Amino acid sequence: MTIDEQTVDKIAHLARLELAPDEKAEMIADMNKILGFMDKLNEVDTTGVEPLVYMTDEPNVLREDVVKQVITTEEALKNAPDHDNSHFLVAKVIK
Repeated sequence: MTIDEQTVDKIAHLARLELAPDEKAEMIADMNKILGFMDKLNEVDTTGVEPLVYMTDEPNVLREDVVKQVITTEEALKNAPDHDNSHFLVAKVIK
């Protein structure tokens, strides 16, 4: 499979990108290089190789969630530029 200008236009449209003509040419070259690399990977014999799910066998080391400092609603709203008695007030962003 090779990438052509129509494919780049379609991908750019889906990604909501506007590409200049020189950028399109660079993108075509880059994407074709990526596909060439993937073709090389397809040539490797992976018979008997288990699919990799995780990069390591080590378990995640997670810390316990511990509440270290509790602030009251009054303290949280003290420096807010606009609030009522229990909520931050912000400008409406959905029309």
